[in-house]
Amino acid sequence: MSFRKAQDLLKLARLSASRHGGISVKEVAEEFSVNERTAQRMIYALKEVFPSISHQTDSERRRWWKLHDTAMIGMQGIYDRELVALEMSIRRAEREGALMDAEALQALRDRLMATLPSSHARRAEVDAETILEAKGYACRPGPKVKTSATVMSVIAAALKGPFRLVVWYQGAQDAEPCQRTVEPYGLLLGTRHYLIARDIAKDECLRRFRLDRIAGAEITIEWFEKDKDFDLEAYAAQSFGSFHADAEVSRVVWRFSPAAAAAAREFEFHPNQEIVEHDDGGLIVTFEASGLVEMAWHLYKWGDAVEVVEPVALREMVVGFQNISIKVLP
Repeated sequence: MSFRKAQDLLKLARLSASRHGGISVKEVAEEFSVNERTAQRMIYALKEVFPSISHQTDSERRRWWKLHDTAMIGMQGIYDRELVALEMSIRRAEREGALMDAEALQALRDRLMATLPSSHARRAEVDAETILEAKGYACRPGPKVKTSATVMSVIAAALKGPFRLVVWYQGAQDAEPCQRTVEPYGLLLGTRHYLIARDIAKDECLRRFRLDRIAGAEITIEWFEKDKDFDLEAYAAQSFGSFHADAEVSRVVWRFSPAAAAAAREFEFHPNQEIVEHDDGGLIVTFEASGLVEMAWHLYKWGDAVEVVEPVALREMVVGFQNISIKVLP
């Protein structure tokens, strides 16, 4: 069976399950722009895949096919294009002042997202944001490092395989980009974007490749098996931002002043953070991670409203750079 036919069969299953009385041969023909003979064959294929399907005959001797077992349909989750369409509908309702419609659509979106595993939900939200940007419904203001759209699309295709990648990468010590064959595991998107991959010519360790230093990329037809124990979220949690150095992994403790506590509560500084309310109304945030420079960059935004308790190396970095004239908190 071709991919197209498989997609049509799943769509037919959704239609048969979602319509109260089922679907007829004529409706299948109209929905898929096929003749009735082809529509009959499609229903026969649906019966082969979903034995629980049943039919009833109306007064005009037409058969209506109804799918009752929807477990397999639910396993499909939510397609990116469906979530994007829902997000765009919410934005249109908001622009037109239809606030009750916007609230109803938001509630529907939240219920749909709640049915997905957390990792799938986060991926769907990120993909939806990306497509909304492309359609002009959302943007990300602020400075960012330029990356090649072509390289990003090749990496995305390789990650879905997963297939090995050939990249031309210019490391810090390289005069020119050098060819490397890597096994891609994921992307870290931050101030700088990094490809997480294993260089097969070196060792089994995962490395971070800055995307702005990848001059070119080609996907190969060589499939590889990912380490089943790898967890991208856990890997990313080793760092505060996108940069990582094993030597910098430290226990981090920040004390926010009472005036800044409300704003600090709105942030997730790290996925494994612990928050303790201080007696004076302040807030203490604790986590373990690498990336002291990126922490220092972030802390500058808080002026003198935050104190670095640990580690000493980070405290020394920010001493003298906490600008008391910054009055607007992040």
